Amino acid sequence: MKVADLVATMETIAPTRFAESWDNVGLLVGDPDATATTVGLCIDYTPAVANEFAERGVDFVITYHPPIFKSLKRLSPGTIFDAIRRGVAIYSPHTALDVAAGGTNDVLADAVGITAERRPIRPSKVADCVKLVTFVPEANVDAVSDAVCAVGAGTIGAYDHCTFRTPGTGTFCGGEGTDPAIGRPGKLETTPEIRLETIVPEARISAVVAALRDAHPYEEPAFDLLRMADLPSNIGLGRIGELSEPTPIDTVLDRIKTHLGIDHLLLAGDNIRTIETVAVLAGSGGDIVHDLAGKCDLYVTGELKHHDALPALTQRPAIVCTLHSNSERKTLAVVAERLREMLHVETVLVDEDRDPFAIV
Repeated sequence: MKVADLVATMETIAPTRFAESWDNVGLLVGDPDATATTVGLCIDYTPAVANEFAERGVDFVITYHPPIFKSLKRLSPGTIFDAIRRGVAIYSPHTALDVAAGGTNDVLADAVGITAERRPIRPSKVADCVKLVTFVPEANVDAVSDAVCAVGAGTIGAYDHCTFRTPGTGTFCGGEGTDPAIGRPGKLETTPEIRLETIVPEARISAVVAALRDAHPYEEPAFDLLRMADLPSNIGLGRIGELSEPTPIDTVLDRIKTHLGIDHLLLAGDNIRTIETVAVLAGSGGDIVHDLAGKCDLYVTGELKHHDALPALTQRPAIVCTLHSNSERKTLAVVAERLREMLHVETVLVDEDRDPFAIV
């Protein structure tokens, strides 16, 4: 299959438009038209991981953390240089996978035992959109629809080219100097038209209107841009929810260790003995810890700074740290399974990938 096929499938699993603005996600290295046969999945694309993947014939790497983050000014011999030389594609989903349904934070929520009523700790702001409504002769409606969708209109979730079409009747009368596509100036015309409706992100309005004007057969096409209400989003940072029943904290801790395949956890605040509500955030959880004061019994994350953990000694929630990448690694198997189901592609879970810290 093509690299582009894998990129499109990853876009379905973890849409990159929901990634944090500071992040660097998507296809970082590689030719979309190149052939890919074996997908390797890792948290960090280190030299040891690169060597293992080379030995196992991996030609499409999904690395959770982007190995290219800051701007590159030169490429010297190393993992990225070698990947380019060998024709290996590198893709990073990072925060797009964090917020996605079934992604990193849902996998961590599963490890804790949060029920299906989970919700984001900090919901993402839904991208500002308007509804475009225009009126097109039936013979031209497909051309106009394709033109506006090609430049950003018509996307809802994982679907594109989303429109609604209603037949009706249009009337117009061209003034002096006009050149109407139907009828003649100075005569009231009545013609069958299709009301075409679709969604347009605010950032794409100019491009979509230009495409509409270019594709529309009328000299002066009529259209409306309607402001839409911003509904609450089920996409966002972390997850919070209730366990199926109040559970001793020791049982919850054992459940986390078993699910993540680790032997040790860091615990701050052992004064809370029974757990009902839990919040999780994979990776570095300091940015969100202060949102949780008094809102849950336990907060599970990868890592925290010392001062972010201090409040747990005297108040809810207690805090569990797994070490950074231990909170993320379980998701690799989930993504691998979804790729196998969707594309029947061979996947490789790396052996030479582990958190740089160990408790000894």
